Amino acid sequence: MKRLVLVRHAKAVQWGYDDDFNRELTERGESDAARVSHHLGTLGIIPDSIISSPASRALQTAEIFSGKLNFPRKKLLENKELYHGLTTGELIDLVHALPEDSNCVFFFGHNPSFEFYARGLSNSFHGEMPTSSAVVIDFDVNRWNEVTARSGRVFGQYNPKEIPV
Repeated sequence: MKRLVLVRHAKAVQWGYDDDFNRELTERGESDAARVSHHLGTLGIIPDSIISSPASRALQTAEIFSGKLNFPRKKLLENKELYHGLTTGELIDLVHALPEDSNCVFFFGHNPSFEFYARGLSNSFHGEMPTSSAVVIDFDVNRWNEVTARSGRVFGQYNPKEIPV
């Protein structure tokens, strides 16, 4: 089995849209990201790889998750295409290139793309992805290059407001 975890960045400041790439997280965003990442850890959902948009708010979210899930910060990868947005097919191309020794990979990025990815990769996602939310999608395959559109099963969606403090 291979597992993808799609994480929308945490809540960012509401100003600075003229420099959107560098908008940073709010205190609430930081605490929400910590809550969701801690919860995933209690469920045993631990990354073998983390790939993030390089935008400040996504990277900060990925760093919070990596800290809570004991993932080495120096192994966190950035992919600028996650900021600009990919089609589901282009994301699948990235997935096909993932290292086979990584069975659980976390992607960090932005809406609306991440909602589209959750719908396009799974056979059952119909919801929304608020900030800091994570959608865990399992694929009944042995190799990443066997992942196809709409073939994943949603293991769960975790939103900060639904996780007890």
